[in-house]
Amino acid sequence: MGYEIDLVELPAQPAAVVRARVGHDGIGDFLGQAFSEVMSSVGEQGLHPAGPPFGRYRPTEDGGWDVEAGFPVSAEPTETGRVQAATLPGGSVAHTTHVGDYGDLGAAYRAVADWIVAEGMAPSGEPWECYLDEPGVANPRTEVYFPCVLRALAPQD
Repeated sequence: MGYEIDLVELPAQPAAVVRARVGHDGIGDFLGQAFSEVMSSVGEQGLHPAGPPFGRYRPTEDGGWDVEAGFPVSAEPTETGRVQAATLPGGSVAHTTHVGDYGDLGAAYRAVADWIVAEGMAPSGEPWECYLDEPGVANPRTEVYFPCVLRALAPQD
């Protein structure tokens, strides 16, 4: 699948999330629970979602994932139960939309990472994905965001 990739400028966005270490087969169940917990907590605080649900994934040594899942929200949330405050970063972000099975999302991440390098840029933070469709949609749309900066501005090791 070919991906159309663009560079967008985003403002930093407060978010409410649930974090957990999850096995690969448990991601779907975790996301459903996390989104439900966040929506309940946000509603109790009088806040509103400011965009679609999102997830960030960091691979672990044991083949699982450290997952952060939630919603951007209208104001800084108060931490309650498993729901924590977070921020989606602002600045330059490479972006694409994947249409199809979630299992094929790796191709979208690779396309964005390759585009960043080809454009003379470097990653500047952790990527995340936003889910535009409800579970069960035949060809769900998932946006992939990857923070980046011009290579000349990237921190040198």
